[in-house]
Amino acid sequence: MKGILLRWLILTLAILAAAYVLKGIDVTGFVPALAAAAILGVLNAFVRPLLLLLTLPLNILSLGLFTFVINGFLLKIASLIIEGFTVQGFWAALFGSLFISLVSALLNLFVREDGKVGVVQLRRNRDGNWE
Repeated sequence: MKGILLRWLILTLAILAAAYVLKGIDVTGFVPALAAAAILGVLNAFVRPLLLLLTLPLNILSLGLFTFVINGFLLKIASLIIEGFTVQGFWAALFGSLFISLVSALLNLFVREDGKVGVVQLRRNRDGNWE
């Protein structure tokens, strides 16, 4: 349970970062970003697999690139549901979903399976190289 809450917080931070960096994505505060992350989690768990299955031929023809369009579509749907979280237009949704995916994937690299934040410990070996 702790891991789910931590990943939810990471997705929330990624949404806030996207609103800060990208034009066309606006969040009025932390609570709308938290709600948007919750809605995105639910949409990704239940709607995304169905959309991927329905668009499988198109996804195969595009070598998987159509998945980005689906992710952008889900981000746009989340913005229609949550008040205080807006995504304006197709390109903002597409680039926003790419940015949010990258940021959350990078931050999730530090979360272990037991829900704790892992720390990378480096040390020098005999040759003076870091390992």
